[in-house]
Parts: sequence; structure tokens; C-alpha cells
Amino acid sequence: MTGLPVKNVTVFQVDYVRKTKVPIGTVIERRTKDRGDNILGLLRLARKAYASSPEEALNIAIDARGAWAS
Repeated sequence: MTGLPVKNVTVFQVDYVRKTKVPIGTVIERRTKDRGDNILGLLRLARKAYASSPEEALNIAIDARGAWAS
């Protein structure tokens, strides 16, 4: 699997009241082809890794532009 492009996608903790996003980490996009649900899969992975409760998972977001930006 060497030589394949790997992209880091930033994970944010969103405060909807204050309208702020705080970066809390990254997830890695390793897929080389768009399968239609790549962004949703990355969001699920980020929520699983960074949320400690289902309520907190709703405040986790990713920078979708980072997944496919060249």
C-alpha cells in the first residue's frame, strides 16, 4: 500500500450556541476512489474516536473540504 495518497481531515468540536469550531484532532482518509459515502464514513469514524457520549457525538464535525482537496 505504499505510494497511495493519504489525506488528513480535521475534526472539530462545534459549539452551536457560540458558533465556534475548535479543532480537536484528525482522521485519515485512505480511500483513493469516491464511493459516495466517504465523508459520512469519516464523520462516523471521527465521532467514534472523539465523542464520549451520543450527545457529544452531535457536536463533532469534520472539514469535508480536506478529504478531497488536492
